[in-house]
Amino acid sequence: MMRRWIALLGACAALLCAAPAMAHKPSDSYLNLEVKGQRIEGRWDIALRDLEMAVGVDGDGDGNLTWDEVRARHDAIAAYALAHLKLASGGQDCPLQVTRQLVDHHTDGAYTVLMLSGACAAPVDTLTVDYTLLAEFDPQHKGLLALKNGATTSTAILEPGRARQDLAVAGPGRWRQFAEYVRQGVWHIWIGFDHILFLLSLLLPAVLLYRERAWVGRDGLKPAAFDVIRIVTAFTVAHSITLTLAALGVLALPSRLVESLIAASVIVAALNNIRPLYQRARVLFAFGFGLLHGFGFASVLADLGLPQDALLTSLVGFNVGVELGQLAIVAVFLPLAYLLRNGLFYRRLIMLGGSATIALVAAAWLAERALDLRLPAWSTLFA
Repeated sequence: MMRRWIALLGACAALLCAAPAMAHKPSDSYLNLEVKGQRIEGRWDIALRDLEMAVGVDGDGDGNLTWDEVRARHDAIAAYALAHLKLASGGQDCPLQVTRQLVDHHTDGAYTVLMLSGACAAPVDTLTVDYTLLAEFDPQHKGLLALKNGATTSTAILEPGRARQDLAVAGPGRWRQFAEYVRQGVWHIWIGFDHILFLLSLLLPAVLLYRERAWVGRDGLKPAAFDVIRIVTAFTVAHSITLTLAALGVLALPSRLVESLIAASVIVAALNNIRPLYQRARVLFAFGFGLLHGFGFASVLADLGLPQDALLTSLVGFNVGVELGQLAIVAVFLPLAYLLRNGLFYRRLIMLGGSATIALVAAAWLAERALDLRLPAWSTLFA
């Protein structure tokens, strides 16, 4: 028995060492532009941790950024940013300048804020955006763009494969807007590792039954699939409710509280796999914590900016994207889990070892989020 627990702990340690690589959140910047005839005004939020790679903000190298250090690199930051963002209209450049620099905080850390101003040669109908920020350092980096013109707001994701885009200032059609938000929903669930770990914690026991204080494999795929459908449906309905309420401004919770409670939900779900307490209530658990995760999804839309003229279209599209992202995970997970369910590899290493690893990762998230700590061993991995 002791040898088995030692092997299990060793597996957990190995999984934990591998986990940071998949748990690192890809970097984003938030670019908000407003077109007023020929003029363009904007705000660009860029993570200071990303700028440290590009221009070296930490002057004394102690790992802690101060306002004086950031201010000392204002010119370098502005020059680097403007060199990697080009706007044009009608084939002619629209030169930008940085009028002011500030510091703001997002849920994943401190950001420098560049206030932008520029002008085109003629009133803008279609704006060409060429975005290459951090392309030489991080191929996963994305720019989340919100383009406003009067009451119309359109959005786009700027990334290496779509670094140059032509955006109609009048805004895209409803179907294109819907498709873009579907894409964003899929992408968010795939990079939202806390949401993924919560979902996996609920899915891991789906192919098993807890009998006489031990996990055993289910007899058929149909009951396992039905269990998964119930869980995913409960989670979907719940997060759709709070996502909608939060996006419409009806209900709001502090982001730090939401992110902390999401980490706590992952811990509870994972520990329940090790010592089950509520197997018959897993659907209710999925629904209850799904309400909480909806606020987490809403924070993404808040950062990106919802187009007021297509609010319902964007909300529905984002929700559809989240569900498609979840279904893709389920489609990969369920057949493999079912095939492996009767072996010790699944029941001990994947189910117990994986759940223990998930709980440890989520505990680190909870400590950082709730206590506003930067744990040395995790600080660069879960920023």
